Amino acid sequence: MTPDTSLEPQRARQRLDWARHQLGDGAADIERASVDAGFRSYWRVTGDAGSHIVMDAPPGLEDPRPWLRMRELLLAHGLRVPALLAQDLDAGFLLLEDLGAPTLARLLDDGNADAWFDRAMEQLIRLQSIPVPEGFGHFGEALLQRDAGLFDEWFLQRHLGLALDCGEIEGLQLAQRRLMDNALGQAQLMTHRDFMPRNLMPVEDGPAVLDFQDLVRGPIAYDPVSLFKDAFLSWPLERVDGWLARYHERALAAGLPVPDRATFLRDADWMGVQRHLKILGIFSRLHYRDGKSHYLEDVPRFVAYLDEVLPRHPQLSALRSLLEDRIKPALAERAAR
Repeated sequence: MTPDTSLEPQRARQRLDWARHQLGDGAADIERASVDAGFRSYWRVTGDAGSHIVMDAPPGLEDPRPWLRMRELLLAHGLRVPALLAQDLDAGFLLLEDLGAPTLARLLDDGNADAWFDRAMEQLIRLQSIPVPEGFGHFGEALLQRDAGLFDEWFLQRHLGLALDCGEIEGLQLAQRRLMDNALGQAQLMTHRDFMPRNLMPVEDGPAVLDFQDLVRGPIAYDPVSLFKDAFLSWPLERVDGWLARYHERALAAGLPVPDRATFLRDADWMGVQRHLKILGIFSRLHYRDGKSHYLEDVPRFVAYLDEVLPRHPQLSALRSLLEDRIKPALAERAAR
C-alpha cells in the first residue's frame, strides 16, 4: 500500500501556500473536498476570492497531464468541464473552479431522476460524438482480459477464498469470453469508462463531467450502462430499461452507430455484467492492497445487478450457476462471521 502523501504535513503546507499565492489571499483556508480511489486528492479553498478547488496530483504517483489533455478535448467539443484557473505541473497542483459540494449521485431522487438523466444523456451523446484522435487508447482485448483477471484474482480467490473446480473454471472462462467478444463486436467510439452520477456535477449549464482522464475508444454501450447502473446508486430494473431505451432513441437521432433496440439492450446488459465483475475485483483490491475498505460495502449492489440480469441470458448460465452455487454462499458465510 502506498501512503497518501497528500496528508503529509510538508505536502499540506506546500498545497496551502500554492493556493494562497495563486489567489492572492494569505488568509485563505483549505479542507479536503473529496476522496479519490487513486492518489489524486481534491481540496476546497475558501477566502476573499470565494471558493475554489485544488487538485493535488503528487509527482511520481499521479500525472495531471492526461487530465489536462482530455479536458481540452472535451471542452473543444462543447462539454461542460471544470474551468482551469492555474497550474503547476512540476509541483502537481491545479486550481479549478468550485462546482459545488454535492455530486449528481447525492442529488438524484425518484422525482428528479428523469430530468437529470435526460441532461446527462445529452452530455454523453456529445462525448460519444467526438471523433477519436489517432493513436488514442483502446478498450480492447488487453483491458478486457485484465478486467476478467481482477474478478478472478481479487474477488473470487482473495476476498471469497474460492478454489473453483475444472468445470467451474471452464464455465467462467466461457462466459468471460462471450462478454469480451460482445464488447469487441460493438461499435467503438469515445468512451469515458466512469460516466456515472458520482462523476457528474449538477450545475445549471451541465451536468459537468469529471474524472475523464482515462478516455479511450470503447464499446458504445459501456457509458450508458455505467450511467444507469452506478457503483453507488441503484434503480429498479424496469426504470433502467426505460432509460436505456430513451438513450437508444436519442443516440439514433444523433447519428451514433447504435444497433437495433433489442440488440442494444442485450449489449447493455452484457456490458453491465462485464463491468460489474470488474468492479467486484477492483473493490476487493482496494480493500486488500490499498486499505480502502469502505468500497466493500457496495459488493451486495453488484451481486444484485448480476442477479436481476443473468436470468435473461441463457448464454451466461455458467456465470449464473457460479453466482448461485458458490458466490452467494461464500458471501453469506463471510457475513455470518
